[in-house]
Amino acid sequence: MSQSEYKCDCSTIHEVQVNEVKNKMFEDELLFDLADFFKVLGDSTRIRIICALFESELCVCDIASVLNMTQSAISHQLKTLKQARLVKSRRDGKTMYYALDDEHVQKIFDLGIIHLTHE
Repeated sequence: MSQSEYKCDCSTIHEVQVNEVKNKMFEDELLFDLADFFKVLGDSTRIRIICALFESELCVCDIASVLNMTQSAISHQLKTLKQARLVKSRRDGKTMYYALDDEHVQKIFDLGIIHLTHE
């Protein structure tokens, strides 16, 4: 498609619709936070870690083994996921276990998969 296919051929502003939309828009700060949240999900390694955690709580060693990666690489990504509140951790002796932060994480993925696989 060319650029011109995405433009209106008129210059009329539909005031009622524009005002309705403006009144229902989220605050910019929330939208910026949402964009940052989706950026966290924009990394395939982090996506793979989250998918592994769908099945079970795992320690860094386990995740590294599942994904065939180094523990250092996994730890780096887990820090980002934890900061975004997508995963949580708990210590049991010397072992740190990771799990999904809450059921919303699974729902976000489920909706994404539905969107990508529907026809």
